[in-house]
Amino acid sequence: MQNKGMVYLVGAGPGASDLVTVRGKSLIEFCDVLVYDYLVYDELLTWTRPGCEMIYVGKRSGFHAKPQKEIEALLIRHAGEGKTVVRLKGGDPFIFGRGGEEAEALQKAGIPFEVVPGVTASLGTAAFMGFPLTHREDSSSVVMVTGHEDPAKPETVVDWNKYAGLGATLCIYMGMTNLERISRELIGAGMAGDTPVAVVRWATLPRQESCFGTLATIPHRVAERGIKPPAMIVIGPVVKDFPASSWYESKPLFGKRVVVTRTRRQAGELARRLTGLGADVMELPLIRVRRAVDEAVKREVFSGLGSYDWIVFTSQNGVRYFFDLFLEEYRDLRSLGFVRFAAVGPSTAREVEKFHLAVDLVPEKHTGSDLAEALIATGSLDNAKILAVKGNLGGETLIKRLEDQWAMVDRFEVYKTEPTDLSLHPVARRFREMGAHAITFTSSSTVKSFVQQAEFLQLKPGAVTPRAFSIGPVTSQTMSDLKMPLTRQARQSTLDSLVQALLEEMIRPEFGIDSRKDRKER
Repeated sequence: MQNKGMVYLVGAGPGASDLVTVRGKSLIEFCDVLVYDYLVYDELLTWTRPGCEMIYVGKRSGFHAKPQKEIEALLIRHAGEGKTVVRLKGGDPFIFGRGGEEAEALQKAGIPFEVVPGVTASLGTAAFMGFPLTHREDSSSVVMVTGHEDPAKPETVVDWNKYAGLGATLCIYMGMTNLERISRELIGAGMAGDTPVAVVRWATLPRQESCFGTLATIPHRVAERGIKPPAMIVIGPVVKDFPASSWYESKPLFGKRVVVTRTRRQAGELARRLTGLGADVMELPLIRVRRAVDEAVKREVFSGLGSYDWIVFTSQNGVRYFFDLFLEEYRDLRSLGFVRFAAVGPSTAREVEKFHLAVDLVPEKHTGSDLAEALIATGSLDNAKILAVKGNLGGETLIKRLEDQWAMVDRFEVYKTEPTDLSLHPVARRFREMGAHAITFTSSSTVKSFVQQAEFLQLKPGAVTPRAFSIGPVTSQTMSDLKMPLTRQARQSTLDSLVQALLEEMIRPEFGIDSRKDRKER
């Protein structure tokens, strides 16, 4: 008899991927089947392991991908086949997410399950707008209520008369369609028409939109601004205390979509910097890097490791894979001998320094040609033995220049760079539909892959055409060779300089951020 699987009802949080719990993230990475909702951010889908079956069951106003009973049957069937199933729900599974119904169905079917809570939308909205839900002077209680009930019910069970006089902060989920009626009924029940109201769409995400008014004016303000569902409605005196400009919406790149084209492993550092500046980062891994080494070459290199005068690293990936191989062969760093290290740039040097090894040479400009000239300038290359650690692409200009100076250079390829398949990638789909304000290229291989996969990156009508940013001259030259327009090149071939170039371009007047004049109304 086959063992039953397991279902995890996981809260995806209010939107931003870094607000998902650690437990939730680990389950997404581990599961066999991911059943997800409309409000789940695309990036979370990229966390799944290869082979994970992803099933969309999203619900939004006027459209249900699958009826609730079918969703419950789906969970039961897959778990009954012995699979680990994650049911990923926006916000918290047990707050207006119908998680209770799914838990009940699983229990009746004898399927084991676990609930992983998430940050609910009202908490995320208040935090990212900068106002509290409770305040000693204004509100000592919070009420979470749905503004959209089961349409099969003959009449509403939400008694707005009851909530009008509580003096609590009201957090209304799924209430946009009925906003005018809710406002009218609350005023009719005695709530002051000048009670402050905030309506926030896509809270915690860089496409967050906010609209402020009073209970009497908010339906008109929302219509005027064109705010559509999904959005959270917060009503109460606490809203009046929000800052003139929310900490989140005041960030310099807020509202700007920026594509990061680095490999999945490398995207993190650049994505973190851009997210910290408020950008909506779309991680689009145009290339993948995997370990690839000729065993015969490896044996030859490691058998003569102590004879090299220099080990030259042309990339961070080269450092990582070289030391992976080295530590599999040796247990003592002293086996490296008295070799000196050279790195193409500061990021590559930092990777070497993680092993508590000093880097002897980093050129002022961070290209292979500049690294060669810096090595030549040391006067140490005549008959010197050099190990050039590289991937399957690039590095030949550096090696040829060193050999011209009578150095003996051994090539040691430790990784391979390949284009990824973007045909079904969720971020590629989002890029096609929405476009982006900027796209960053950090290597020639990402540029080439972008061109090769152009059919999967074709923008739909109305999508924003991105401006292109290059990390340095080599990448820029590849863009020129392939007839790709370039908006700006980083002054130095570093992530810091790339981010600075993007900031300088994106905060020009024509890219100005919405002044949000509606915030002045209380």
